[in-house]
Amino acid sequence: MTSNNEPTHGYTADGTAVHQKTVNHMPAESAYQRFNKTAALWVTKNVGTMTCAWLFTLLCLTVVPSCLANMGVIHWNIFFATFGFNLLMTLFLSTFLELVLMPIIMVGQNLQNEAADARATKQFENTEIVKDALNPDTPGGIKEILDRLDRIERN
Repeated sequence: MTSNNEPTHGYTADGTAVHQKTVNHMPAESAYQRFNKTAALWVTKNVGTMTCAWLFTLLCLTVVPSCLANMGVIHWNIFFATFGFNLLMTLFLSTFLELVLMPIIMVGQNLQNEAADARATKQFENTEIVKDALNPDTPGGIKEILDRLDRIERN
């Protein structure tokens, strides 16, 4: 995993860079990679909102007049009630939203997971350092303070 800038939180023991922002965790050596990274994160963040859910609901409801017209329930002579509109919306809603958005969201989630894993690994390593420093049997850290207190009490 490479990045164009120095990591904000250093490196893990295995050399993985730990950045503050998720967008910095994906290779971006070329304009194509930068575009893919930016698009995947944007789609992942914005499609997973209630605003987008309501928008998709409204898009699905646009097919209702066409379905009702084909069933013979309504007899409107408008574009929204034609079988061609129904096919067009079905193509968009079923094919595009399912087959195109799914891989894009998966790429964005993989990127977010990679960034979260790097941050979690770094946090675990830092916790181990603190735990080691607080161990009274480990040289350095709190052991030195406890030894110094013992010397003061003896004097």
